[in-house]
Amino acid sequence: MIVKVFPSAQLIGNATAALFVAKIVNNPRCVLGMATGSTPLPTYKHLVELCNMGILDFSQVRSFNLDEYVGISRSHEQSYYRFMFDNLFSKVNIDPQNVQVPNPVSANLEDDCRAYDAAIEAAGGIDLQILGIGNNGHIAFNEPCEVFPFGTHIVELTQSTIQANQRFFNSIDEVPKKAITMGIGSIMKAKEIMIIATGAAKAQAVKAMIQGEVDPQCPASVLQLHPAVTVFLDSEAAALL
Repeated sequence: MIVKVFPSAQLIGNATAALFVAKIVNNPRCVLGMATGSTPLPTYKHLVELCNMGILDFSQVRSFNLDEYVGISRSHEQSYYRFMFDNLFSKVNIDPQNVQVPNPVSANLEDDCRAYDAAIEAAGGIDLQILGIGNNGHIAFNEPCEVFPFGTHIVELTQSTIQANQRFFNSIDEVPKKAITMGIGSIMKAKEIMIIATGAAKAQAVKAMIQGEVDPQCPASVLQLHPAVTVFLDSEAAALL
């Protein structure tokens, strides 16, 4: 792992956007692994600025999202599909046909999980994956568990994750209880990974990820075994290192 510490989330966004720029310029048909949540927003904002300036061209880029809630429509204001279009895809010149997000209302979720992994393989694999980390060390919706799940799968969200996501809904009862997520094996197949953590609430998870044992009770710790991971932290998230 390469660990970089920055004084602000905005500077992290500029640095992580530079990695995306390098991938896209080097290979206009690159495959990007995308994440949702507040963590990548500064990155996406900077990518939009660069595209609007004519510096960046998304026209041939292909993308796969990490995860999606089960049971809400893609038009729902809290769907991850809508999040990606509201915050990035509708503001750059990406072809919507090249955007892949798990289908939250499929009648055959298990089949769709296998098809999602197959589609990533058919695209040549993910060239650059962006990740955040949960307070409990989860990545995507891979929660602490007994073994690392391999492929894309359906997961029951933990109460801590449901509570963390409550702020996006009118009440905790509205927060979906299940999600579709890339598995740890799917994530680890990415050629290069960046992971971002900001704020004091992430400090313990960051310490476990970087300095703890590789343990499925801290899913992010598996990234120690990947050959090309860069960790982007602010000073608060890095405080326990």
